[in-house]
Amino acid sequence: MAWPAKHISIGINRTPDKVYAYVSSPENLPSWAAGLSGSIRREGEKWVADSPMGQVRIQFAPHNAFGVLDHDVTLPNGVTVHNPMRVVPNDMDSEVMFTLFHRPEMSHDELQSDAAQVLEDLMRLKMILEGK
Repeated sequence: MAWPAKHISIGINRTPDKVYAYVSSPENLPSWAAGLSGSIRREGEKWVADSPMGQVRIQFAPHNAFGVLDHDVTLPNGVTVHNPMRVVPNDMDSEVMFTLFHRPEMSHDELQSDAAQVLEDLMRLKMILEGK
């Protein structure tokens, strides 16, 4: 059975290619993604980041021309969470969209908390890219 999904998005006053270039670079994650606020380093095809939960492994979608920024995060307990993310043109600017799934083990309050964190992260990303 499919999990309910919550789509969180924000407009950014920058071209999609500039937004994609910044977001698709894992080295930039700690500057805008609070859940990965520690250091990040490459280990083979994956990246390892310090997070409030401990070390997590992140594998990103290959670079592409379609704005796909999907990434899988493997938590310290071994569970892998798929995170669909896109940057799409919105006239001359961009829309960045993140899909948050309401997984069975999540309470409604956890989902709301995660959604609020994603929105904060996207707002931080907007501020960085717009130079505010």
